[in-house]
Amino acid sequence: MIPSSGLRRGVVVNIEATLRSVAAAVEAAEMMSGQEVHSCWTGIGGNHIDGINSRGVVAVTGKNRETREIGKDDLSRVLEAARAVVIPMDRQVLEVIPQSYIVDDQKFIRDPLDMIGVRLEAEVHIITCPVTSAQNLIKCVNRAGFKVNDLVLQSLAAGRAVLTEEEKELGCALIDLGGGTTDVLVYSQGTPFSTTAVPVGGARVTGDIAEVIHLSFETAERIKLDAGCCWEELLEGDDDIIVPGVGGRPPLPIPRTHVMRIILLRMEEIFTLVKQKLESLPLTRPLGGGIVLTGGGAQLLGAAELATYVFKIPVRIGVPLSNSLGGLVDGYRTPAYAAAVGLVLEGNDRERGSIPERGGASYPQEKGHASLFSRLADWLKKEFF
Repeated sequence: MIPSSGLRRGVVVNIEATLRSVAAAVEAAEMMSGQEVHSCWTGIGGNHIDGINSRGVVAVTGKNRETREIGKDDLSRVLEAARAVVIPMDRQVLEVIPQSYIVDDQKFIRDPLDMIGVRLEAEVHIITCPVTSAQNLIKCVNRAGFKVNDLVLQSLAAGRAVLTEEEKELGCALIDLGGGTTDVLVYSQGTPFSTTAVPVGGARVTGDIAEVIHLSFETAERIKLDAGCCWEELLEGDDDIIVPGVGGRPPLPIPRTHVMRIILLRMEEIFTLVKQKLESLPLTRPLGGGIVLTGGGAQLLGAAELATYVFKIPVRIGVPLSNSLGGLVDGYRTPAYAAAVGLVLEGNDRERGSIPERGGASYPQEKGHASLFSRLADWLKKEFF
């Protein structure tokens, strides 16, 4: 795993540092897989992502005007009508996800293709992001030498990897505990209903440890990963953690319960903020599928127990469910790789055409950084044509 230098709360704040992280991550993937990478599906997330629900209505023209059968053109027109919402000029549509269709007065239709009707309505979930954030992320990947096939919402990709169809149908909340932010994707009746985030993540937990115990951020991060816990009942005794001294000073023993209380307070705050977001949603029924925690923060000992205490509903840790990918299964079956595995699965589905293309804006690639084949084609044109 390569540290994502140059990003803060999901937003690029340093182009050079970010492209170096991208190049290092792809190089490591190439070495492990034995494959050469030219393009990639890129995840985007953070507190700047927003989601709204919308509805569009059209009259059915049909493949046959006499029978009024709903065709693909009707589906395209109704989705285009549903996405015609007013958004600020500095934002763009990232994903348009159909929730359900209504044919005349018949509701809760998942696939109206070839049905007969006069009036077609679509309920959709629209995800938007700032134009500049998307462009800066694309720029970093391009300058690292790779083409971006498309931007995919990270929490949507993580859900693709860790959620079951039953959980989506019953209604569940996927909580992606990232470094800078905590992303929340709520499913209702099988489709995304709400996309939101809170501007606090695992980096804030590390910062608390560093500030209270007077450590460097790197040392605090190592202590959090190796000995961190946020549920007291899971601690076995009160062993001391040996903290390296600063400036040549001798190492200091710190009670593990002391570190646990620091982590507990911040993690409880994160879950409480998410709970407030969930309670404000106009859900028609409770989340029967419970809460699924994923992301690097979900690996913290006691995270599921603390979340169960805060939310008062069942909670589980989400790890990639599919074994069909092969390779180093034990290596990627952790919450930290949920979004990465989801991007692979989502990209594969889109390449094969097994799901419809989502999203709005097209992303121009920087000249000279698209792929090996396009660069070779440009050279041939210059030299011989």
